[in-house]
Amino acid sequence: MWSQSTQQEKLEERKAQIQKEIRENEALLQTVKKKEKSAVNVFMIQTNKIKLKEKLINTTEKQTKLLSNDMYINQLKINKLNRELAVLKEDYARMIVKSYKSRSEQSRAMFILSSKSFLQAYKRVQYMKQYTNYRKLQGEEIQVKSNQLIVYNGKLNVQKTAKQKLIAENEKEKLSLEKEKKEQEKLVKTIKKDKNKIASEIKKKQMEARAIDRQIDRLMREAIAEANRKAAAENAKANPTAVVSKKAVSSSRIVLTAESKILADNFKANKGKLPWPVEKGFVSLAYGDQPHPVFSTLTVHNSGIEISTESGATARAVFSGEVTQVQQVTPLKKAVLVRHGDFFTLYQNLSSVNVQPGDKVSAKEVLGKIRTDADGRTVLKFVISQNSTYFNPTSWLSGR
Repeated sequence: MWSQSTQQEKLEERKAQIQKEIRENEALLQTVKKKEKSAVNVFMIQTNKIKLKEKLINTTEKQTKLLSNDMYINQLKINKLNRELAVLKEDYARMIVKSYKSRSEQSRAMFILSSKSFLQAYKRVQYMKQYTNYRKLQGEEIQVKSNQLIVYNGKLNVQKTAKQKLIAENEKEKLSLEKEKKEQEKLVKTIKKDKNKIASEIKKKQMEARAIDRQIDRLMREAIAEANRKAAAENAKANPTAVVSKKAVSSSRIVLTAESKILADNFKANKGKLPWPVEKGFVSLAYGDQPHPVFSTLTVHNSGIEISTESGATARAVFSGEVTQVQQVTPLKKAVLVRHGDFFTLYQNLSSVNVQPGDKVSAKEVLGKIRTDADGRTVLKFVISQNSTYFNPTSWLSGR
């Protein structure tokens, strides 16, 4: 019962979080719709809203199932109590009848005086006391079980009401989901009318993205080489006779010091628990090569993840580390590279930056403001790598 109650609380918390994300998504959708020039962006936000609605329905169904199991257990307890009460009341009724028949003081006295010995008389007195106590206990037990029955019946009535409410909520969400899907279908039809134009825009954006990825890769290698040069210089000061190896100035792998190894190990140990680089938002473009959400024949490449958030949002560090690079990636876009041992996190598409190279930052510290483009979208590109090997950031961030 305690376990089921805890599960219900967790599901209720999860449902509240999903509902909050749906509200945030809806606000973001309305903002983008007002400024939108491309229906594809609306489609991507709408798609996330549909996913959240499906999650909400699934969570509510889990709650309903758990509640049904709880109700079944309570009903079994009520049935058992009813059976026990029936037996107790029948037994108690027989005792009352028997007591009524032997109720006179004279019959009780004769029962004791007719004893053949003092020992037998004593045992008869004890028997009468025990019988009276037993009858009293039976009455008390009937009262306790009757009270328990009232409690369980009350619980069951509350659970029935809660279940009906959950079912009603789910039906409402399912209708809302159907409406969202119909809107999505209309949007897809609108988008497909301009397929050639949109396909051309996607290819252009992908070329820009790959050019930026090459620039990011160069930044990573420069940061690795710079870290190794610093480590080699510090080592040379500490040990002037030491010979600097080629590995020490490598641009593909950081030579870890004892301190940076601890930081790297801590970062790795927090995989799946890192805070999000934005306070609010959702993944609007996943990691890696994937089909376009509308045109499945078109492949979209992403070296990190893109997180859509609200206008005016800021990017924040996901772990403690050192800012190694602040770069103007394009005339309008800036990027911040933070080192965590031999791990790096990159925060791209910033309009302004609050940090500079060499700054030590802590988890959730604001790094800069995320740029809002001409279409009204505010998107942060977030990348995680170990040396020059890229990872899927979604598996490193905490679940929402």
